[in-house]
Amino acid sequence: MPTHPLLAALTFRAKTHAHTRTPTCPCGAATLADRPDATVVRHADTVAKAHAPDTDPVALAPRLITAARLPHLLLPPLAPTPAALDARLVTFWPYGAPVDPEDPDAAPWENAGNLLARLHRTPAPTPLPPMRGPAKAADAVARLREAGPHPAVGPVLRAWGHLPAWARAEAPMPDTTTLCHGDLHLGQLVRHPAPDGSWRLIDVDDLGVGVPAWDLARPAAWYACGLLPSEEWNRFLTAYRDAGGPAVPADGDPWPALDVPARALTVQTAARALTKALDRGRDLDEVEQALADACARMGSVPAQLAPSQAK
Repeated sequence: MPTHPLLAALTFRAKTHAHTRTPTCPCGAATLADRPDATVVRHADTVAKAHAPDTDPVALAPRLITAARLPHLLLPPLAPTPAALDARLVTFWPYGAPVDPEDPDAAPWENAGNLLARLHRTPAPTPLPPMRGPAKAADAVARLREAGPHPAVGPVLRAWGHLPAWARAEAPMPDTTTLCHGDLHLGQLVRHPAPDGSWRLIDVDDLGVGVPAWDLARPAAWYACGLLPSEEWNRFLTAYRDAGGPAVPADGDPWPALDVPARALTVQTAARALTKALDRGRDLDEVEQALADACARMGSVPAQLAPSQAK
């Protein structure tokens, strides 16, 4: 049930939009996400998303255009421009079935690698801003600095300080042309509602041009920290390479290309985990501690995140 005015209003908008698409709508509503940075609701086959309050409409517009022009890679929006709702930008999308978090063996790692490679090989169909990966990492670190003392904060901030300026969003990225998703993880894949049920990438808020290795960095970091089995990492990496992905060499050691982005994503994820733990006054769980430990190791590892040390 709606619990605040934005959620109630967004739920009504989703219902209205769904009924314009399908007059015989089999009504059914659900809240898919309700966070400070995004509220997402579903009504039948229509999804409405209220973007973060600080979303730049000038930056969002070309991202929506890109999704509309690349429907074989990105889930296309139902409307070409966002609507306004209580000072928030709202976009409408077809509902696609997400990855089942309760069935990790069925995780579509090959599909993710293939989609990502094809995205990276595709010229941006319209001028885009930089992808927001480094900026999101910098925001996570800034929030950690404000969260309070904890033994793991120091190692996380030191690991952040060892990264090059571009990875901390303090300088332009060395690649300013490659089309990137900006926040790739399995939650960003859905099955297209079309009859073939093929996978598409969703969430264009961070879409832009930049260093393509950033899009591989989250699974790379989880593998390096011992949180993603080597078989699943190899399935993802092999599919990416087989599809001609440009972020890493076609064969040989991928880590020289992945090292900096994987470190940055490890710091970002650890910073978010620490901030949440401090806000709630609780200890780190096993996964969160593994991320913090990886940050502590970074100061003594000269070349890469050293996945072998986490095994």
